[in-house]
Amino acid sequence: MSNAVRKLWGYKYVILFIVWLLYIINYFDRVAVLTFLPFIQKDMNLTPVQVGQIASAFFFAYAVGQVTSGFLADKFGPKKVMNVAIIVFTLVSVVTGFVKNFTQFIALRIGLGLGEAHHFPPSAKAISNWFPYSERGKALSIFNTSNYVGLALVPIILTNLSTSLFDGQWRPVFFTLAIPGVIGILLLWLFFKDTPEEMYKKGRISKSELDIINLNKEATLQVTTKEKVNHKIYLKDRTFYVICLMMFCQIGILWGFTTWLSTFLVQQHNFNIKEMGFVSALPPIISIISILMGGWLMDKFNKMKPIALIAYIGCIPVLWMLGSVSKGNTPMLLTLLLASGFFVAFNSGSLTAALQKRYPSEVVGSVTGIVNGCGQLGAFLTPLVAGYLITVRTGGSFDFTKVFIFFSVLAAIAAVSALFLKEKPVQTNEIVKNAVNNQIV
Repeated sequence: MSNAVRKLWGYKYVILFIVWLLYIINYFDRVAVLTFLPFIQKDMNLTPVQVGQIASAFFFAYAVGQVTSGFLADKFGPKKVMNVAIIVFTLVSVVTGFVKNFTQFIALRIGLGLGEAHHFPPSAKAISNWFPYSERGKALSIFNTSNYVGLALVPIILTNLSTSLFDGQWRPVFFTLAIPGVIGILLLWLFFKDTPEEMYKKGRISKSELDIINLNKEATLQVTTKEKVNHKIYLKDRTFYVICLMMFCQIGILWGFTTWLSTFLVQQHNFNIKEMGFVSALPPIISIISILMGGWLMDKFNKMKPIALIAYIGCIPVLWMLGSVSKGNTPMLLTLLLASGFFVAFNSGSLTAALQKRYPSEVVGSVTGIVNGCGQLGAFLTPLVAGYLITVRTGGSFDFTKVFIFFSVLAAIAAVSALFLKEKPVQTNEIVKNAVNNQIV
């Protein structure tokens, strides 16, 4: 990385760029199957229920892996965990090009889920290590744009790669996914360290930058104590469980929507592979703007509840109407797709930032892993339930009306949950209490 960039932004933005780019690489492997799902379904003669099971198998493994990845990131540091993750999910993606039957597909999706799960909590942990309290909403919102940049770019890149180089075939595309995986491994090896202290010892950041980062970190604690923060602090906090439920609904909507979008466009609206690739990119494109707006508002007002309510209440009518758009009504379809992209993403960065602002940095990896694991349980269930809600019409086409009503109901549950949020940091009182008790003893 150039010295000019480091002087202008500080090395914390180099770290942010690396974890952002690595997560886009993660999305190449994750979204590839979803992009080609209607064509995989046809080639392998899969039913809608089997398609839902294939999608959900990934998210079940991903949910389990989220919890372990958070604890591993706290114990061994983000870099080691992310290195193993990239190697695993890259190898699994390449092997997916050889899949022959439904059972093999399920096994590979579980392997991919376990590999990719060990990426998000370590990334959040790295951002917590490198960014002060007052900048985490913005930093995490920038990081979370990688979700939507990946969702926007990957379908376009992969569908064009398939039609341009492989005559519309989907299997060879998976072999090319080794390339971004190797790039990710090199980035981690050359430019990434877990903490500013490690980078300072390597001579990659100045003493003044290190002092500023450490000063800001100390300011967030508001008290000096040699005692370790209680790692069970979040389990006694009711807001932790409210956020878990919100994440369950929010991620469930996102990945239920994303899993079935390509099939919805092909089966219900008769788009071809190239049209589907471009149209499916519209929601994540608007989501990039939406998530940055939410993160900016989070840092400006230091409140996530109003952002969450705007997001979830907006989702309710938009998702309800989307599933019932008649075939051929393209203007209404595109309008609702853009609106859904805005509202589904609006609270994404803010919800993760709320965790980092409420809980001590010592447990951020664990908390993020558990909460994101609850979200991935939602992502596991929604594609599976959707597979049973799809109506197969005469002639083999699909009707998704009930599916999008289901997504709308999840948004309503999330909106009600948001009313019970408490957002003040819990670490100050707990640390002060521990410090006082130690002084008494």
